[in-house]
Amino acid sequence: MTAVRAAGVDVPAPLGRDDQGRQIIEFVPGRLAMTEPPMTVQQLARVGALVRAIHDAAGDFAPTERPADDMLLPAPERELMCHNDLAPWNLIVGDRWVFIDWDGAGPSSRLWGLAYSAQTFTLSDIHEPADHAATRLAAFVDGYRADRDLREQLPAAMARRTQAMYELLASSHLSGREPWGSMYADGHGEHWRGASGYVALHQDVWARALA
Repeated sequence: MTAVRAAGVDVPAPLGRDDQGRQIIEFVPGRLAMTEPPMTVQQLARVGALVRAIHDAAGDFAPTERPADDMLLPAPERELMCHNDLAPWNLIVGDRWVFIDWDGAGPSSRLWGLAYSAQTFTLSDIHEPADHAATRLAAFVDGYRADRDLREQLPAAMARRTQAMYELLASSHLSGREPWGSMYADGHGEHWRGASGYVALHQDVWARALA
C-alpha cells in the first residue's frame, strides 16, 4: 500500500501498529460503490482508470520477502502484486474514490485482475440485456486503456475467473471452509452460479464490444 501511494494512487494510508501489534489503517469516509445506483459509463471509465493505476504502480513493486503461495484464487500467471479484490464492495466513493481491504494482496496478473474487476463492476446483473452490459464493460476497459491482447483474452478470462469464484464457494460449502462455506449458503453461491453462466454464455457479445 505504501508503494502504491508513493506512485501517486490514492489508497488508505498505513499508520503503523498499535501496542497489541494490530495494523492501523486510515479511515476513508464515503459510501460503498455497491450501495449506490448503477454507475454511468463515465464513472465506470473512472474506475477502470483507477484499476489501471493500481496495476501500474504495483508493477514497479518488488517485495522484500517472498509472497505467500496459498492465494485464495491463484492466477494462471504471476507477473505483479495485485489487490485481488478490486470490486464494488471494496470501493469507497465520496470526495475520494479509494479501494479498501488490501489484506488479500498477492501475486497475480493484469489479465486475471482486470477480468475480475471488469466483471464485478459491469457483468453482475444477469437480468441485464447482454448488449447493454457490453456497453458498460467497454467503458470500463476503455478507462483501463487495455491493449489489443488484453481485450482479446478478456472474455474467456472473465468466464474462467467467475467460474473459479463459484467453485471456491461451492467446494468450501462442502468442506466446511469458512467464511466461504457460509457465504455460499447465504446467497453468494447462487449469485456466482448465475454470474458464471451469464458471463460464459455471452462471450461473443463481450468480444465484439471490446474489439
